[in-house]
Parts: sequence; structure tokens; C-alpha cells
Amino acid sequence: MSKTLIIGASGQIGKLTTQLLLNDQQHVVALVRDKNKLSELNSPYLTVLEQDLEGDFNQAFTDCDKVIFVAGSGGNTGADKTLLIDLWAAVKAVDYAKQHTIKHFIMVSSIGANDPDAIESDIKPYLVAKHMADEHLINSGLNYTIVRPGTLTNDSASLKITTQRPSDRKEAKISRGNVANALLQVAKNAPSENQIFELFDMN
Repeated sequence: MSKTLIIGASGQIGKLTTQLLLNDQQHVVALVRDKNKLSELNSPYLTVLEQDLEGDFNQAFTDCDKVIFVAGSGGNTGADKTLLIDLWAAVKAVDYAKQHTIKHFIMVSSIGANDPDAIESDIKPYLVAKHMADEHLINSGLNYTIVRPGTLTNDSASLKITTQRPSDRKEAKISRGNVANALLQVAKNAPSENQIFELFDMN
């Protein structure tokens, strides 16, 4: 039985992705810090695990064959949480995945993570964390897909997306719903080769 571990399932994209996989009758292990944040989700395909990503969450990987890492420290936290969640928890997740022989690791990264020095902004620590986490996954030997969304919005899911970065930087955005739907497709159709791609709304 195929089972997907979603790390950060109570976040905005994480919750949307969890619901989409459940709607598709896929077995999901939702890893969250507070299970009450998923209280509205009710499905025979869902197992909720309550663990802190700053601790040991190795056991969450048991009997899973796919992982979606969509956890994030959030925009209102400091560099300390960015380091502990976006980098260190992601690195630990990759290492745990290797121990459990995970078949496909899907990492939600960010536009700009390929070259944090190219963007001068106050989110540079976040981009550095994402860059290092991505590099750890790339060098892990796992089968992986790294998704790098543009600026996230709360617009409704249009289901029209592109991997081509818009020439106008202001258009380099994507709804969280579209990201979640893309993650569903990646989880359902594991690519034969490792992939890294950016993701944007199609205008």
C-alpha cells in the first residue's frame, strides 16, 4: 500500500495538499505540531502524527514510500526558526528518508533558492536555508523532485500553471491552491528522473 508522509500538513499549502490527496483516496500520514489544526479533516485514509520538527521525528517515516516536505517557519518568525525548520528539519527529513528507503522525496523550496546572492532582500536567510536544504537532498542519492514556487498568493486555484518564469517579476507568483494541485500530480506520477522546476500561475 502506497503511503505519503506530508511534513508540515497543517500549513496553508500542506493542508490543501493533504485534502487533495485524501480526496484522491491516497493514504496520508500528516505530520503536524498541533493535531487540532487538522481537526476538520476526516478520512479513513488519514493518519495524523503530532511531533515537533525541532526534535526527532524519524518514526513518522515508518511504512511510507513518499514524502512531501512543505513545512516552513513562516514569514513572521526570525532567522532562528528559519534555520531550525527550513534548513535543519529539512536536512533531518532527508536523512530519515534515506534510513527508511523512501522512493520519492518532494521538496517545496522557493524561487531564488538556486542563487540566494542574486536577490537582495530581507528574505535572504530564508533563501539560503532553502538552498542548503535543496543541496542536501540533491546529494542524498534519493529520488527527488524540488518544486520552487514563485511568490505565493491566496487566489483561488486556476489549475493553469507554468514552469516558465514570467519576464515581469511582478507576475512571478502562484496561488497556494495551484501549488497544492501540482504537488498532487507530482506525488501521483513520480518522474523517472530527478527534477527541479519553478512554478507560476499561467496568465
